Amino acid sequence: MATRSRLGKWIAAMRRVRACVAATAWYGLRMALPEEMTRRVPAWKDVEHPVIGMVHLPALPGSPGFEPVRGTPLHTATDHALRDAQALADGGADGVMIENFGDVPFFKGRAPAETVAAMTAVAQRVRDAVNVPVGINVLRNDARSALAVAKTVGASFVRVNVLVGAYVTDQGVIEGQAADVMRYRAALGADDVLVLADVRVKHAAPLADRPIEEETEELVQRAGADGVIVSGAGTGKPTDMDRVAAVKRAAGDTPVFVGSGATVETAAGLLRHADGLIVGSSLKVGGVLEAPVDAGRVRALVEAVRAL
Repeated sequence: MATRSRLGKWIAAMRRVRACVAATAWYGLRMALPEEMTRRVPAWKDVEHPVIGMVHLPALPGSPGFEPVRGTPLHTATDHALRDAQALADGGADGVMIENFGDVPFFKGRAPAETVAAMTAVAQRVRDAVNVPVGINVLRNDARSALAVAKTVGASFVRVNVLVGAYVTDQGVIEGQAADVMRYRAALGADDVLVLADVRVKHAAPLADRPIEEETEELVQRAGADGVIVSGAGTGKPTDMDRVAAVKRAAGDTPVFVGSGATVETAAGLLRHADGLIVGSSLKVGGVLEAPVDAGRVRALVEAVRAL
């Protein structure tokens, strides 16, 4: 009887612990990032809410909008990337993510060799220039190339827009390829590169409507994502706070990043539930997507986040 009584007390204690953990996620009493994430990105060990700023590259060689101006074909793209990455670092951002934003229209699968070569060259220059973690996103959904670039230049993470499920996009139907992506990461010896994966990625609609909690659980439990990104409908569009809360509840200990619409004014509300922010438009001069990054805007957002 005594043993049964002790067992009952232990079970009750465990339930109270789980309730406390859930409460901290709901009410914003944030815990540190998981040890597995900070082991791979040591710079985030003492960072409660990482702020990752976007480096939107102009059109690269091979894309319709590419316009070489002077010097090497990558002179303009490299200049833009170094300028924006330095502004983000000077403003206190905890990381930068490089993506081929100007390469519209995007391929829905593998990006061509010239795009991957250009992104590798630019990313290496950025990696050498700034002392913050660097991430790679090869649009629209080329996770293999992103991992290859990241491993080559020493980047810390990649973003994968569709890792599981199927989504209708302006490129057509894109299917997640988690099995291929995670095996390729292992084959590259790139287990130190985090895979941050979108749930209900922007500029897309799921082929079949399912609860976002189910999709989140599959990203974490079946696809092996190291972090989950939840966004609004499009670039710079606000992310619904109830959606962020739902994703975080389903993700559990796996970090959740807000992928669009974060501003100085909305950061506190979003970070009641999310663990970090990925920010582009609001950090540009005048909040204009096509403008350069404004270090003052970066600093204001970082200070607002640090004050939480």
